[in-house]
Amino acid sequence: MGERKAIREDTRKQDRLSFFNMYTHSFIRVAACIPGIRVSDPRFNVEKTIELVQEAYSRKAVIAVFPELGLSGYSNDDLFFQESLLHAVQEGLKTLLRETAHIDMVIVVGAPIVAVNALFNCALIMHEGKILGIAVKSYLPNYREYYEARYFKSARDLFCNSIDLAGQSAIPIGPDLLFQGENIPHFRFFVEICEDLWAPIPPSSYAALSGATVLANLSASNITMGKDDYRRELASNQSARCVSAYVYSACGPGESTTDLAWDGHGIIAENGTLLSESSRFSWSPQVITADIDLERLVQDRMRFTTFCHATRSHADLCGAFRTVPVKVSMPGGRILPEREIPRFPYVPHDPAIREKRCFEIYNIQVQGLVKRMESAGIKNLVIGVSGGLDSTHALIVCARAMDALGLPRSNIKAYTLPGYATSKKTYANATALMHALGVEAGEIDIRPSCDQMLKDIGHPCAQGSDDFDLTFENVQAGARTSILFRLANFRQAMVVGTGDLSELALGWCTYGVGDHMSHYNVNVSIPKTLIQYIVRWVAREHGISPEVSSCLEEILDTEISPELIPGTNGDQPSQSTEAIIGPYELQDFNTFYITRYGYRPSKVAFLSWCAWRDAAQGTWPDVPGGKRHQYTLGEIKHWLEIFIHRFFKLSQYKRSCIPNGPKVGSGGSLSPRGDYRAPSDSEDTPWMEDLAMIPDADT
Repeated sequence: MGERKAIREDTRKQDRLSFFNMYTHSFIRVAACIPGIRVSDPRFNVEKTIELVQEAYSRKAVIAVFPELGLSGYSNDDLFFQESLLHAVQEGLKTLLRETAHIDMVIVVGAPIVAVNALFNCALIMHEGKILGIAVKSYLPNYREYYEARYFKSARDLFCNSIDLAGQSAIPIGPDLLFQGENIPHFRFFVEICEDLWAPIPPSSYAALSGATVLANLSASNITMGKDDYRRELASNQSARCVSAYVYSACGPGESTTDLAWDGHGIIAENGTLLSESSRFSWSPQVITADIDLERLVQDRMRFTTFCHATRSHADLCGAFRTVPVKVSMPGGRILPEREIPRFPYVPHDPAIREKRCFEIYNIQVQGLVKRMESAGIKNLVIGVSGGLDSTHALIVCARAMDALGLPRSNIKAYTLPGYATSKKTYANATALMHALGVEAGEIDIRPSCDQMLKDIGHPCAQGSDDFDLTFENVQAGARTSILFRLANFRQAMVVGTGDLSELALGWCTYGVGDHMSHYNVNVSIPKTLIQYIVRWVAREHGISPEVSSCLEEILDTEISPELIPGTNGDQPSQSTEAIIGPYELQDFNTFYITRYGYRPSKVAFLSWCAWRDAAQGTWPDVPGGKRHQYTLGEIKHWLEIFIHRFFKLSQYKRSCIPNGPKVGSGGSLSPRGDYRAPSDSEDTPWMEDLAMIPDADT
């Protein structure tokens, strides 16, 4: 029994350790290496290559990509026909294989290789002292400063499938090799060489359609004015088109400057996003690394049906690839991502991009509302204004819509509907904002109608009890919505909904005749954290008036609360929504990664912990609420459990019948008519089982 217990404890310990290893969560680290070289000095070049191999390996990378013809130098010209140089490359290759035989990492280096009486520009893919395969350049530039067709043959002129090299036999060779990482899920890579990327249809396009998630390019692109921008766009766009990672390494210091110059440009991109880039014109060797989320790429391809259609359209070419197994292992121990995990995935980090996104979202909402009003032939709007964040955002959208239609803002029939728990602060916020915007402001006290409803159903609160249960809360929510719909009938208007994406994800809305329902909901696909940024953007930079901006700033500083249960302090909201369902900054994080990418809870928790474990983590200049928070893994796990239960088990029936509203982002809709369809009676078992694998503590 003691031995079994010890084994179980050791297993649990290993599970805890593996949780803190990014490779467990389908990340890999890739490296682009730019060594200093000497033209036609393979011995020197091999030494410098080995130094950077060791550095990349020490940084826990599983693949290191070097420049084109790096063992010989690219700018040899007619020296490529010299047997002494080719022999030196062969001897240098043997040294490289011998010196890296103990390194469990894929190494991709460039060299000139003779095969069937011809010279080819090749990339050698090596692992633990063995050449796994040899990729051959397909497109040879022979224009302007390039003259490669003088020395090399294209891959289409290769008339063999394997060669013997450096004492190893039957090495696969050709432009049709896919390398499959056997011990790392989703790690499947392809190698092309420089000009291949410049072709109208790069070979890597077909490789990606055939399953390659990582594309590598060994390059010797020289530098001319502005060429770096073009390279960067090529690599990033190819990663986007192929829904892949792209690792690009171009030669730098040491190449001949007889007629050309070299800037040593290394680029690592993932699905259109630039992750890492070298310092150009550096005299020092460089190793740049980046962490690739392989699961994200696979998930995106599954959703991107056009990707599958393209594979079928090019089935003849995609089916021609040969697969070479690679037994590279996942590095062990505690390995955290180098890439910054955004705390607010719905909110762009870059201020300029954030400004653009706020502008787009605001105008998407306005456009959606204007179109619905024109289509319905309605010129009036009814909206309930609580003095909280969501109704504030919806109200300023309504104001802009009226401006766009050339209608007076008095056509907005805005009502504050105070109840049992309405605080002085939110009431003041609501009335001040309505007057500042110049809308028609009204007030209806819902307490008399709620008293009657509680009395009619025999609720204890009707006899003075403090039994403030769910019924007590929902009577108020229902009363407000009922009044708004009848006002809409009476005023020939349309009810504008205010509920947001965060509330939908958590089911934090009263179904049917409650805040769940409206004629049109402008906030339906915007999460709470993003609403905070948009309202702040309007207040500080695009305010409708100084008075409105002042009101918005006051509302941003107000506690988020349903205000349904009375408290002892009538000045401030007595309830805290986030104390019940969790911090919105965490729950929005969960919503994004679970709905946008379909990640397992354990991976979401790992990413959340990486983002939130340190109050100083990240460089967010404008955190909602003005506070910098941090959370332990235990706290993250607790709120994630609540999210999983509410999202998968409890709340889908509410999302299945939500009102119309505009989608604003690629991962921002739970509408059954748009992004998200799910059964209303599903279980949460698989997610809870995975959640149980998450450690309870940070160590």
